[in-house]
Amino acid sequence: MDNPALILGIETSCDETAAAVVRRDPDGSGTIVSNVVRSQIAEHEAFGGVVPELAARSHVIHLDAIIQAALDEAGVGFDDLSAIAATAGPGLIGGVLVGLTTAKALSSATGKPLIAINHLEAHALTARLTDGVEFPYLMLLVSGGHSQFVLVKGVGSYERWGTTIDDALGEAFDKAAKLLGLGYPGGPAVEAAAASGDGTRFALPRPLLKEDRLDFSFSGLKTALRLAAESVAPVNSQDISDLCASFQAAVTDIVAARSRKALERFSARFPGFPARFVVAGGVAANRAIGAALRDVADAAGAHLIVPPPALCTDNGAMVAWAGAERFALGVRDDFGVIARPRWPLDETIVEATA
Repeated sequence: MDNPALILGIETSCDETAAAVVRRDPDGSGTIVSNVVRSQIAEHEAFGGVVPELAARSHVIHLDAIIQAALDEAGVGFDDLSAIAATAGPGLIGGVLVGLTTAKALSSATGKPLIAINHLEAHALTARLTDGVEFPYLMLLVSGGHSQFVLVKGVGSYERWGTTIDDALGEAFDKAAKLLGLGYPGGPAVEAAAASGDGTRFALPRPLLKEDRLDFSFSGLKTALRLAAESVAPVNSQDISDLCASFQAAVTDIVAARSRKALERFSARFPGFPARFVVAGGVAANRAIGAALRDVADAAGAHLIVPPPALCTDNGAMVAWAGAERFALGVRDDFGVIARPRWPLDETIVEATA
């Protein structure tokens, strides 16, 4: 690709309505020209979690204005774009349909190529935008919907080394917060309460900790938290802080132990190659987990890369960048591409449908 590519990215897979414009230069470097995100937290807070129908309706109402705001902020029009990229899955199917259908309509009206993006790939490639990371590298994705280790070998080339067998980590935080009456979103609420708590007071389990596989399990931890809360009911504010601190300590131990094993596997797979460990997803903003991962990476001699918090949560820039990477390789999609509620990065993985 001899000329810079200017890509519009659209993200509507969950409860952020987002659009961005990213430029990819011929040397492979990227620049975020605009990045507009509208959060729906206030609309879902009363329900303690995301309501899919409300999320999709909000996307319908606000997406056009968000796209225009992204173009205005970038100072460009549709004629200036090289392509239009949109999340095509995985995610809440109603929201994914809104974004992908809008992208198809814009592509048809403007004649600009359409690029359908896997939401997980957008997270996986963000570190190449922010830090210029070279392939291969290890990624830990920890978000509201996903908790997995992925070997990132190249654009469109991935191996999933481990995943959650029940709740994703972000989901576990949300459920813990709801159980303790802390509101939504749960991650920041639990972290704030844990700051003044005793993480050793309640002996919560570390599921799968002694197993060699790289999978996660958090549902048993959530049950243990409920039983611990019931054992001291009625709970006071200090009880809640101690419960949160104990929950966070258990989660941190699990993530650190799994990451240690994953880095050992990476080093065995690529002996002598500098280990790069990318952490993506909203849970990456948790300070206790972040500190533990830094310690693990330092001990393993690995370089830890965590994109800025605004690019770890869902956003249009990561979708635009994934589109730019694919555009540079000549990838284009036709209007027959479908929205997918499930879409594993590793195409050899067969996801359960029930």
